[in-house]
Amino acid sequence: MVQRIAERTRKTSETEISVKLNIDGSEVRKINTGIGLLDHMLDLFAYWGHFDLEVKVNRGDFNIDIHHTNEDVGIVLGQVFKDALGDKKGINRIGSASVPMEEVTATVAVDISGRGNFNLDCNTNQEEFSELVNSSLGKQKGYDLTYASHFFESFAKHLGMNLNIKIDPVNSDLHTTLEPVFKGLGIALDQATQIDPRRKGVPSTKGVID
Repeated sequence: MVQRIAERTRKTSETEISVKLNIDGSEVRKINTGIGLLDHMLDLFAYWGHFDLEVKVNRGDFNIDIHHTNEDVGIVLGQVFKDALGDKKGINRIGSASVPMEEVTATVAVDISGRGNFNLDCNTNQEEFSELVNSSLGKQKGYDLTYASHFFESFAKHLGMNLNIKIDPVNSDLHTTLEPVFKGLGIALDQATQIDPRRKGVPSTKGVID
């Protein structure tokens, strides 16, 4: 099988980000976004997805904050996955995983449908979610739950993936909350991108996935 490989460099007035991806890799990872917790989470994502992944932020506007860099990494990652998948012939398209860490269980479901959509369910109402984000959970290591949400939304939109994440319960430690999410995302996306030899064409009754 031809390996599904892609790379991109995206330059804006705010950031310059390079990403290389081999979907059919062997967990070779080299990640440097300038955001320590995101580096660790992407390393987990690539390991559990069996992807070769290189992410390098050549320039970020860290003198302001990490918002643009965090979001733009998600954009480029989504773009390279979409490029590497090509016409998507034969892929499973759908994958899911539930991963525990301590008392937290993260459930991640993906559908590479061509329609980018993201939903995060923390088993809380909006008021409780706002309180979580504004608590110590939202301020650890310069990263917070809102930044993670922006990353996932950018990734899903630019890959053309329906991404649903449920975290129950949310731990007051951000690392403990996010680690099973990124592991689950790697496992679910690995499932979704695998080739099913029974599938002869694009996995859609429409015959095409944009």
